[in-house]
Amino acid sequence: MLLDPPSHLNQEMNLFWVAYMSQQRLHLTHHLRNMSIKQRSVASWTSLLTVCTATRRFFLGSLSGINASDALDKLRFLGVTEPDLLKDAADLDIRIQTDKDNGIITITDSGIGMTRQELVDCLGTIAQSGTAKFLKALKDSKDAGVDSNLIGQFGVGFYSAFLVSERVEVSTKSPKSDKQYVWVGEANASTYTIREETDPAKQLPRGTRLTLYLKRDDKGFAHPEKVEKLVKNYSQFVSFPIYTWQEKGYTKEVEVDEDPAEAKKEGEDDTAEKKKKTKKVVEKYWDWELTNETQPIWLRSPKEVSKEEYNEFYRKTFNEYLDPLASSHFTTEGEVEFRSVLFVPPVSPTGKDDIVNPKTKNIRLYVKRVFISDNFDGELFPRYLSFIKGVVDSNDLPLNVSREILQESRIVRIMRKRLVRKSFEMIQGIALSENRDDYETFWENFGKHLKLGCIEDRENHKRLAPLLRFFSSQSENEMISLDEYVENMKPDQKDIYYIASDSVTSAKNTPFLEKLLEKDLEVLFLVDPIDEVAIQNVKSYKEKNFIDISKEDLDLGDKNEDKEKEIKQEFGQTCDWIKKRLGDKVASVQISNRLSSSPCVLVSGKFGWSANMERLMKAQTVGDTSSLEFMRSRRVFEINPEHPIIRTLTEACRSTPDDEEALRAIDLLYDAALVSSGFTPENPAQLGGKIYEMMNFALAGKWGTVGGYQQQVNQQPHIPETVEAEVVEPAEAGGQK
Repeated sequence: MLLDPPSHLNQEMNLFWVAYMSQQRLHLTHHLRNMSIKQRSVASWTSLLTVCTATRRFFLGSLSGINASDALDKLRFLGVTEPDLLKDAADLDIRIQTDKDNGIITITDSGIGMTRQELVDCLGTIAQSGTAKFLKALKDSKDAGVDSNLIGQFGVGFYSAFLVSERVEVSTKSPKSDKQYVWVGEANASTYTIREETDPAKQLPRGTRLTLYLKRDDKGFAHPEKVEKLVKNYSQFVSFPIYTWQEKGYTKEVEVDEDPAEAKKEGEDDTAEKKKKTKKVVEKYWDWELTNETQPIWLRSPKEVSKEEYNEFYRKTFNEYLDPLASSHFTTEGEVEFRSVLFVPPVSPTGKDDIVNPKTKNIRLYVKRVFISDNFDGELFPRYLSFIKGVVDSNDLPLNVSREILQESRIVRIMRKRLVRKSFEMIQGIALSENRDDYETFWENFGKHLKLGCIEDRENHKRLAPLLRFFSSQSENEMISLDEYVENMKPDQKDIYYIASDSVTSAKNTPFLEKLLEKDLEVLFLVDPIDEVAIQNVKSYKEKNFIDISKEDLDLGDKNEDKEKEIKQEFGQTCDWIKKRLGDKVASVQISNRLSSSPCVLVSGKFGWSANMERLMKAQTVGDTSSLEFMRSRRVFEINPEHPIIRTLTEACRSTPDDEEALRAIDLLYDAALVSSGFTPENPAQLGGKIYEMMNFALAGKWGTVGGYQQQVNQQPHIPETVEAEVVEPAEAGGQK
């Protein structure tokens, strides 16, 4: 019979989706606009498998009797009070059969089915959801508190069938009716028909059979392997068994005819029984195969799941071959309800840098056990925890969840906080385990991620800091935690000391360490490029401030004001003399309290860049040269008043401050401090020339001369004498005083 069609059924598919958006006022993702028709087709017909949607760009079909999962759930729920509904075909399952030659897909469920009137109401009106009406009826009834697993909500998934189908048939039989009805509609028609099924071969005991006659360009979607792959990917955890019609085979032996040309062997008894020749062949046949074998492990109690089951679930779900380092299985209830199983992988992905590219597919979001998406960009997890793998199943999120909804949803923000907290607990469990190698493995693979978290996530500094690991002056071969550092601190030590360098070898040989090593104070070695920025963002740990020993105003807790005053009076003139010579190269010249064996050191300003940071900033291809010049001007030149070179220069300052050799010695001293402090010389060639010249003065005539060197010395015999006259005389004069 002919009935009035839905108002938008005869429009083009793109116009249908525009109308759909205006009716529902829901957000489609920005990807929808960029999808090809074929991509849309894959997404839409997969939604009709009632198992889930191929991507979150389209929504589940949830019409009564069309969405197989909902149809089965409704029947199971109603069967509690009406057992007669289950008397025929008691098995609750979903079966999907394909005809790849003719491009036909058939989806059959043994659910509740529909009556003729329900066909008119549900399939004759866009956005009329039978499941939504069912849930509303439950809410208004005395059974409002009964838990249900119904998925459908919008009542539009059925019409996406016309994106790929020329014709759609819905054959349905409700246990409340004695008759079976068939709904038929075509993509470009302005009418649809409903008729009674009279063919006994097509009769259903109960449920619904949806038949899609695919368009010519879309017949490739009817391949059995494609259907199986989609079901496994998106419908692995649907509550009901899903069977797909697959080609199988078994091996058997068959007899083969003997070659008549083969001659009998001599002496063979003609009466002896001949052995029959056989060969193995593969016999092909078609049969139903259970596709969703993996059960949703997160729906079980954590007490009932063994470690082996978690490991197996991890390997199968994420196609891994190694067991995870740790797992966390939890349920969150209250204002937001969701279940989750999280894993820490044993190794980082090869060939990828997740810090640079955070769009991993490690978190699989499910809504009521239906896979929605694994393509997130920081909505569920921050970028630095992108290595965490797991599944999240929520009953509160809508099935049409899009990027915009995830970004704006309060539910998602609550879920994110809970997931991040559980991730930290999981990592902390690895750190506190008896097997120290596990955390060493974790840190080797994911240590940089946690350091990035120190920069990006200020709210979780207290959770991140205990997980950090560094080498130190007392532990050069094995990393230590900040808790271990604090435990080893001296009773009067107030701060946590660190030095940033490019390697442990460079760090342990820096002159900044000299006085601290004498006092047996431990210093952290920050040898990773990200370390210094991470520590500067953390600022303190357990009320102990992080102090860079390469910065000015270093306080080692042993200040003697009277002694410092005396030293400043004695060497104040020398500091001014050196500052005048160096000019704008340094901000000031000061007496150092961190040196014991080195004559001088070049330290950074309190708010300037350290030598390590300056080196890193120079390496940036888009570095700001103006800021580099500004930060460089904050260098402070510190001298060691106990060193012989400084005392000699002090005498030169008092007697002959304009002496060229003394001034050149200051220049060389500055260049040497520049290198030993980790800075890069402005003119390496000039520095090399100064060193060669000083070597010439020191070595000339000491062991005799040969070749060209002899000739050079003979041409300038006065050089050694000049050096003795200018350098030794001030020392003798000072001795007389």
